[in-house]
Amino acid sequence: MGFPKILFKIVENRSCPIYAFNDSFALSGIAIPLANDNENSFITTSIISYPAGKKMCKVLNADLSKLVVQYERGDKIPVCMINCSGCTGSIRLEHSKDEHLQKLGQDTLSDELGSIVHLLSSFPFFKNIDQKNLDAVISYFKLNTYQPGDIVISKGDPGGRFYIIVSGTVNVLNHAGIIISTLDTGEVFGEMSLICNDIVNATIQVKEPSSILYIDQPNFHKILDIYPEIQRYFSRLMAERLNKSNRIRAEDLSSGITGNLSEIPPEALFQTLNMNNKTGILTLSNLSKGTARFSFRQGALIKAKYDEHAGDMAFYQILKEKSGRFRFTPGIAQEDFRTPEIGFFMKLLMEGMRRLDEGKNQNTN
Repeated sequence: MGFPKILFKIVENRSCPIYAFNDSFALSGIAIPLANDNENSFITTSIISYPAGKKMCKVLNADLSKLVVQYERGDKIPVCMINCSGCTGSIRLEHSKDEHLQKLGQDTLSDELGSIVHLLSSFPFFKNIDQKNLDAVISYFKLNTYQPGDIVISKGDPGGRFYIIVSGTVNVLNHAGIIISTLDTGEVFGEMSLICNDIVNATIQVKEPSSILYIDQPNFHKILDIYPEIQRYFSRLMAERLNKSNRIRAEDLSSGITGNLSEIPPEALFQTLNMNNKTGILTLSNLSKGTARFSFRQGALIKAKYDEHAGDMAFYQILKEKSGRFRFTPGIAQEDFRTPEIGFFMKLLMEGMRRLDEGKNQNTN
């Protein structure tokens, strides 16, 4: 997904000491905001190619770089004319596109990736690659952006890509939609399905706005064959993942919750599941009208059924129950990973409690 270079040509020269009428300058670059829980950062890189034999001008550098920041990417800059800030002289430049430059950009390292090479070089995957080979390895990758809630890959999909998180955070979900880990900037996923030629073994869902590099299977195997340092990286990674998997198995992550409504009222039970971001199915039995069933995804109520009621009405009805048993079973069906919430939980709870109070008042009167 390379971005083409754009061309600025001098159309007016007012005694500039360096450049001449009709001199051309190629510009590309990208501005990327990086945000996490601890800090907000902004990275911008401009790549400016000057006319052959001409010196670089810091004043013009700053003027052209401001455009990249303003429009976020060089290729988004509209057709326009700008004046340089000037020194002993000044110039006026016109922006136009050049087909030769666009094709050239696609045959080399993507401008988008080239602008963040310095950032990528600190990532564990790229850190041990010799500097002279770094650009070549990065050129095999492409960059995508995602929004919260987007599914990057799903458990059971054919393995086809390897991913590296450039910015943002993603959640790793098991078959039941339960978050088993979180991956941040510099971390990777998807490698096991490619190395083992197997299906994807976990779902990756975006937690916050993210930029993610990816490489397809043919190119993945190509860089493995060409660069032995990458093979060593994956050997270490697989050993670390195995140790982590063994530790997880030693914990009781799948334990459910059981109890009686006489000990914990429905509103407190639902609020506990919401506040602890639980994913699973709550079954309530021995109620006045039979059995009720509610599904949660990361604390959000996504399905509700009690008697002839469904959705928010089932939720309001269950708040009236004072006795019965409940059982919470972790995990939901994969098709429920994207099921919309019934409503904002606290709003549902407040409305349910209001209805309870109204019912009590009516009974009193």
